Amino acid sequence: MRSQLKLKPIDEQVLVITGATSGHGLCTAQMAAKRGAKVMLAARDEKALAEVCSDIRRQGGTAEYVATDVSVEEDMQRLADRAIERFGGFDTWVNNAGIGVYSQVLDLEMEDHRKVFETNYWGVVYGSTIAARHLKDKTGGGALINVGSINSDIPSPILASYNASKHAVKGFTDSFRIELQMNEQPVSVTLIQPSAIGTPFPQHARNTTGYQARLPKPIYAPEVVARAILDAAQNSRRDVVVGGAGKFQVLGSAMLPNLFDKIATTMADKLVDKSQPIPDREGNLYDPQGNDGKVEGRQHGRHFSVTTAAGRHPWTVVGALAGIAVAGIWAVTEARSKA
Repeated sequence: MRSQLKLKPIDEQVLVITGATSGHGLCTAQMAAKRGAKVMLAARDEKALAEVCSDIRRQGGTAEYVATDVSVEEDMQRLADRAIERFGGFDTWVNNAGIGVYSQVLDLEMEDHRKVFETNYWGVVYGSTIAARHLKDKTGGGALINVGSINSDIPSPILASYNASKHAVKGFTDSFRIELQMNEQPVSVTLIQPSAIGTPFPQHARNTTGYQARLPKPIYAPEVVARAILDAAQNSRRDVVVGGAGKFQVLGSAMLPNLFDKIATTMADKLVDKSQPIPDREGNLYDPQGNDGKVEGRQHGRHFSVTTAAGRHPWTVVGALAGIAVAGIWAVTEARSKA
């Protein structure tokens, strides 16, 4: 029954995390392990995985890994089997792995477009179905967390294949959630939708634009996403947009789509730096290039989002804002009384 869902505190959980060797996947793994969780990590780069796990263990955490290509169903099943073998099961599964291509559509090779979907969409489908089969029969159930993007809800130039894959992730996640609820399965399904996050994504992506790829500002730090993921592992959330800027963009696209499209035509200059010409780059699209192991990329972001925190602790934030307002009113009143 759905009512049997009971998510555990992080320090009592086993988390499976894909895309765990860079960006917010790595940050989530480190943060969860530091809080006492056991983590089973997955990525294609086995050397980076070994180094990440060694670092976590040196700091007193518990971590294991399986070299995994999420676009291969057998690899994903092996990942789940290893978590069950090593830890007796898992409580939260995080589908985080993702790749991208910076390219205009008419310059985009169909093979590249297809590869983005194999990882970003099919990796989520494989992980979600494998995880749900385990979690629905587990006492207390568990959490399935899929990392989409604000690009799940908005268009942009240069990243069409990435955007399309994230739209697909949202459509699948929302539909799968309904089916699990319909069948009263104790699985919490959350879609995490990050705004621009200061990960190594631009460095890892394939790039055919002729210019250095970058993220549009404002940018948030990977830890903001990691906190949202760990919150969803402990509290049933439907979806979480990470970053106030992202919430504004999603709202604008929904309410004023024609105007948003016109504004978005200027986005290309924010996604590439035309002062930095470069040759075409393969990136990590097909194979890891030995550049994993970093949480942050070239661009660093802000470490806190009021709107995202408000979603986790609404009354705390309301109370704080009310306190600030009262203090402001008091200060104005005092100033006027002395005038």
